[in-house]
Amino acid sequence: MSDDVVLRVKDLTKTFHIGFFRKRVEAVKGTSFAVRRGEIFGLLGPNGAGKTTTIKSILRLIFPSEGEIEIFGRPAGDRESAKRVGYMPENPYVYQYLKPLEFLDLCGRLTGIPKSERQGRSEAMIDKVGLRHAVDRPIGKFSKGMMQRIGLAQALLHDPELLVLDEPMSGLDPIGRKEVRDVLLEQRARGKTLLFTSHILSDVELLCDRVVIMQHGEITSEGKVHDLLESAGRNVEIHLSGATRTLKDSLASRGTVVEDAEGHLTLRVEGQAAVDEILRISIAAGARLDAMVPERRTLESLFLQDAGR
Repeated sequence: MSDDVVLRVKDLTKTFHIGFFRKRVEAVKGTSFAVRRGEIFGLLGPNGAGKTTTIKSILRLIFPSEGEIEIFGRPAGDRESAKRVGYMPENPYVYQYLKPLEFLDLCGRLTGIPKSERQGRSEAMIDKVGLRHAVDRPIGKFSKGMMQRIGLAQALLHDPELLVLDEPMSGLDPIGRKEVRDVLLEQRARGKTLLFTSHILSDVELLCDRVVIMQHGEITSEGKVHDLLESAGRNVEIHLSGATRTLKDSLASRGTVVEDAEGHLTLRVEGQAAVDEILRISIAAGARLDAMVPERRTLESLFLQDAGR
């Protein structure tokens, strides 16, 4: 195992048998990927794609049907490697009657933090996730967003080297999302490694170094965010004027043509080769190029395109 690989998943398969007739459901089908030290890695996909099942298999909350998982070079479930991992589930469950500092003290005891350090760390986490105003309130009275914050605090409490976060932005308002993004970026700046899932693709695009996209238990796209967006092709909006009817008919067969009241044409074309061809034909036919506007590809559009395939 390479020194810079913190987590390796190889040929992971998880099959459930559901209901009275034990119907076979393959939640994850031969998934493989690696998370490198110091990066933020996004695990994306629609509901039911297998993201949470993959995470629970990594953490040994469930056992995979087949495949291998290594964390810090040790098999998943190893006690020593588990101490170096922090986990935030999608729906954190805590004892409802405890106050935030009481809950974090309990988490600190469970993770082996000495008594002399627990209070200081707990106080620091309360400030980091923005819960100082609710420090005397029972957690059972928390909103969804506040519950996410206390869940993140317990994941960070023992200063883990690998953070596994399942939907950490869920239920947060825009200010809360910005604050959590800052916390995650701070962890990366400190050399920590992060694996997280999210349906908020704008946040993923801002945070992640690399991502994988899962569909129906299989990985359909993988790579650096920038490379994936570039490889997906870029749409260009071309504005022309002075086009003849013959040119309009010719262009209509090559892309979407919109004609306004003054006879201007707007075409949306994908890929540089198609753009070059449109420009060559148009200029040869005497049309004038008024503007050419590249449309920025987003992770959301890539995600939807991937889902459509």
